Amino acid sequence: MTVTTRPSSTAADARHAGEPKVGQLVEDISKNLSTLLHSEIELAKLELKVSVKNAGVGVGFFGAALVLLVFSLTFGLIALAEGIHAMGLYRWLSYLIVFLLLLIVVGLLVWRGLKKVKRVKAPARTIATSKDTVAYLKANSKRR
Repeated sequence: MTVTTRPSSTAADARHAGEPKVGQLVEDISKNLSTLLHSEIELAKLELKVSVKNAGVGVGFFGAALVLLVFSLTFGLIALAEGIHAMGLYRWLSYLIVFLLLLIVVGLLVWRGLKKVKRVKAPARTIATSKDTVAYLKANSKRR
């Protein structure tokens, strides 16, 4: 005959007393997950802040370069006119030639711009689906 002895309930309770309950584990997981998500969001904010700052400074440098380019074009055009004058033409005629060249460039740019703008079309599919959605909503709201 075999006799099995069970440990007393106090021994089992003492052995499990150091282990957390399921509810406590779920609560800890929830807190840790929340802390982890908040930390990830803060990290993303910091990284984006640095990136946005760098992008802003870069745009500022591009803007400064553009302003300097526009001002330097004046000197380049004056140099072109003076170069034409050095070839033997009257100074006023040299500046007139540069002016006419600029008008031709402006005309070409306007012409190209108009061609591109004429290609712009309304978003036909989006308008059609929006009209269908409005019609559907009106039809279904009248049934109620």
